[in-house]
Amino acid sequence: MGRTKKVKSAGRFGPRYGVKIRKLVASIEERMKQSHPCRKCGHNAVKRVSTGIWECQKCGYKFAGGCYTPYTPMRKTVEQAVQRAQGRER
Repeated sequence: MGRTKKVKSAGRFGPRYGVKIRKLVASIEERMKQSHPCRKCGHNAVKRVSTGIWECQKCGYKFAGGCYTPYTPMRKTVEQAVQRAQGRER
């Protein structure tokens, strides 16, 4: 089927839902299906298991992340807050 070149994975929707929504869905799915770096071993082997559940194919490390990406923008903020809190305890 050669009609999905422009819209990629969103070609399954055909002409429904509008161009903007289909492009958004295609970009989200493209980022979701990429390999992502593992926090534990550093390899680009993290794949989505289920909604919000991610697993490293190399070391088997399983963790909760974002729905479509393993690391959300809020992660950085939370990690900084945790580091500050740990610094005060010492």
